[in-house]
Amino acid sequence: MTRHTISVLVENKFGVLARIAGLFSGRGYNIHSLNVAPSQDPRFSRMTIVVREKEDVLDQIIKHLEKLVNTVEVVDFRNTDNVYRETVLTRIGVDSASRHEVIEFCQILGASIVDVTRDALTIEVTGGEHKIDRFLSLIEDYDVQMLTRSGRIALPKPRQ
Repeated sequence: MTRHTISVLVENKFGVLARIAGLFSGRGYNIHSLNVAPSQDPRFSRMTIVVREKEDVLDQIIKHLEKLVNTVEVVDFRNTDNVYRETVLTRIGVDSASRHEVIEFCQILGASIVDVTRDALTIEVTGGEHKIDRFLSLIEDYDVQMLTRSGRIALPKPRQ
């Protein structure tokens, strides 16, 4: 099963997230990642949901989402050209020897160092899945003290 991305524009009302999560848990669907934030219109939020399900199950999920009362729009990313991004924030413990190595691979990968202390660097990296995975594999040998990953966000490319 491959990962599928669904974008759901919902009314920004109390309980909408709980209803959508309940739809998934009640039917035994697993959410791989979920990102929710206000859209360009403060009355609405955009949810980006990534699932690992078979095609027929994905079709059912989309139908269920479209039927929910507070759903405005459901975008299925299977048959569109898309832009995907993800963000990772991590704090890596460093000493005088490792600090320069970490800074160097951050520069190579286009990661940003957003906070510095004597003993740690806080790093932000944003990009596609391959860039994020490459970054995570590079930091495995260092003192990763804390890490958070946003999950995928996505937009369809405009039609030309």
